[in-house]
Amino acid sequence: MSSLVQYPVQSLAASAVQSVDWQAIAPPTLTAVVALVVLVADLFVAESRKPLLGWLSVAGLAASAALLAPLLDGDRSTFCLTGEPSTCSYTVDRFTLVIQFLVLGGALLTALLSVTALKDARGRLPEGEFWFLLLSSAAGAALLPASRDLATLVVALEVASLPVFALVGIRHGDSRSSEAALKFFLSSVTATTVSLLGISFVYATTGTLYLTQVAERIQHVDGQLHTLAQTGVVLTLIGFAFKTAAVPFHFWVPDTYVGAPLPIAAYLSVVGKAVGFSGLILVTVVAFPSYADVWGPALAALAALTMTVGNVGALRQQTTRAYSAVRLLAWSSVGQAGYLLVPIAAAAYSDDAEHAVGSTVAYALMYAAVNLGAFAVAALVGRTSAGNRIADYRGLYARNPLAALLLAFFLLCLAGLPPGVIGLFAKVTVFSAAVGAGLGWLAVVMAVNVVIALYYYLQWTALLFRAPEGRSEKHRVPAPLTAAIALTAALGIALSGAPQLVLRFADTGLF
Repeated sequence: MSSLVQYPVQSLAASAVQSVDWQAIAPPTLTAVVALVVLVADLFVAESRKPLLGWLSVAGLAASAALLAPLLDGDRSTFCLTGEPSTCSYTVDRFTLVIQFLVLGGALLTALLSVTALKDARGRLPEGEFWFLLLSSAAGAALLPASRDLATLVVALEVASLPVFALVGIRHGDSRSSEAALKFFLSSVTATTVSLLGISFVYATTGTLYLTQVAERIQHVDGQLHTLAQTGVVLTLIGFAFKTAAVPFHFWVPDTYVGAPLPIAAYLSVVGKAVGFSGLILVTVVAFPSYADVWGPALAALAALTMTVGNVGALRQQTTRAYSAVRLLAWSSVGQAGYLLVPIAAAAYSDDAEHAVGSTVAYALMYAAVNLGAFAVAALVGRTSAGNRIADYRGLYARNPLAALLLAFFLLCLAGLPPGVIGLFAKVTVFSAAVGAGLGWLAVVMAVNVVIALYYYLQWTALLFRAPEGRSEKHRVPAPLTAAIALTAALGIALSGAPQLVLRFADTGLF
């Protein structure tokens, strides 16, 4: 093809990578190493000592998160072309660090929830395999935001996704779990197939996989290949839309959340979304900025559709239906995905795309903290109410006042009402991004959806403080579950006290 003549393939010597910056790749590397250690240790640890694998996993994730601190002193890159040191496969910048902090922090909180869940399962879940799969997925999720070529991006995406299929269906003999895993698998494989087809078209027309080179070369594609390039861009974006659970690619979400162990549902709602949205940001804003006239309107329409369908789905949940609390959180996460799409769409119309993308990152940080907190309280209630219906939360204040108050706080944050100031701040930030980009109609749709969401969040909150039906029995809360609830509450309260820190911290540094 003529573009390949224009950009000949570099010789093997010129493509050789520079020496590896081990400090830059330390967080995902350590997570992967701990995953292998857990897998091998599982062969030699007695059944009665299997819980030690969980605490080893928690320690490994905490250590991986701590390794982000030395990277704050400046941008770093590795796996770069020797002839072009600015063209790299792995870059650590502010965007990378923020998403890695979200991913590893979310995985750490999931691990704390899982320690209790595995203990309650009393051996019905294979602990060694569980921890290996969770750590492997976290390693891939931490790799993705640092990826700066399309091949590494897809590999990281699949390393983050493939272990979760097994985690969703890990409860052997459970039909709901098997069905959930199958739906998730089929949707994810479809997304990957579409993405790979799109990426192959992009490579065919540009002769490169590096995001910065793609952004430069795709503007000067030969006229005969212009349609192929456009098709590649569209297919790549559709594949990532699957990963973000944007409507109409959301059909797997409710059943997957219900069928999966509750900690894995929490993991999918936060870390899974972080993976999808960080990948979407990289391919749109970094690789395809010249096609903003294509992906901008498409993402704006997806955002409006996603937030509307998600909130209406949550509104329709019946309080007495089995697993209605988890289903409401699932549909709510679809609605929240719509809000997260708004600033990315706005980046196509804005002169300050970095600020617009920063609004998505800031909203993701808020959502991660409070949504994990809501799932942690749901895990607490689920220990005594296997059905986990919304009706089971009636009178929670009489049984566990602190848990009820914290769940009310988390729900108000998600609704964007005081005292959940961080939720209000995040929604205003997203709303401002839409208005600033001239997307007034999208801001109106968002405002309507915020009102819809207020109804079901407030309905659930009010139920917590009603008189309980029957006797109110108090139950002991396990230490790992207490730690997860306490950490999310502390983060939510701290951010509500100083919400401006979120946007400052979320300054992406992508440009």
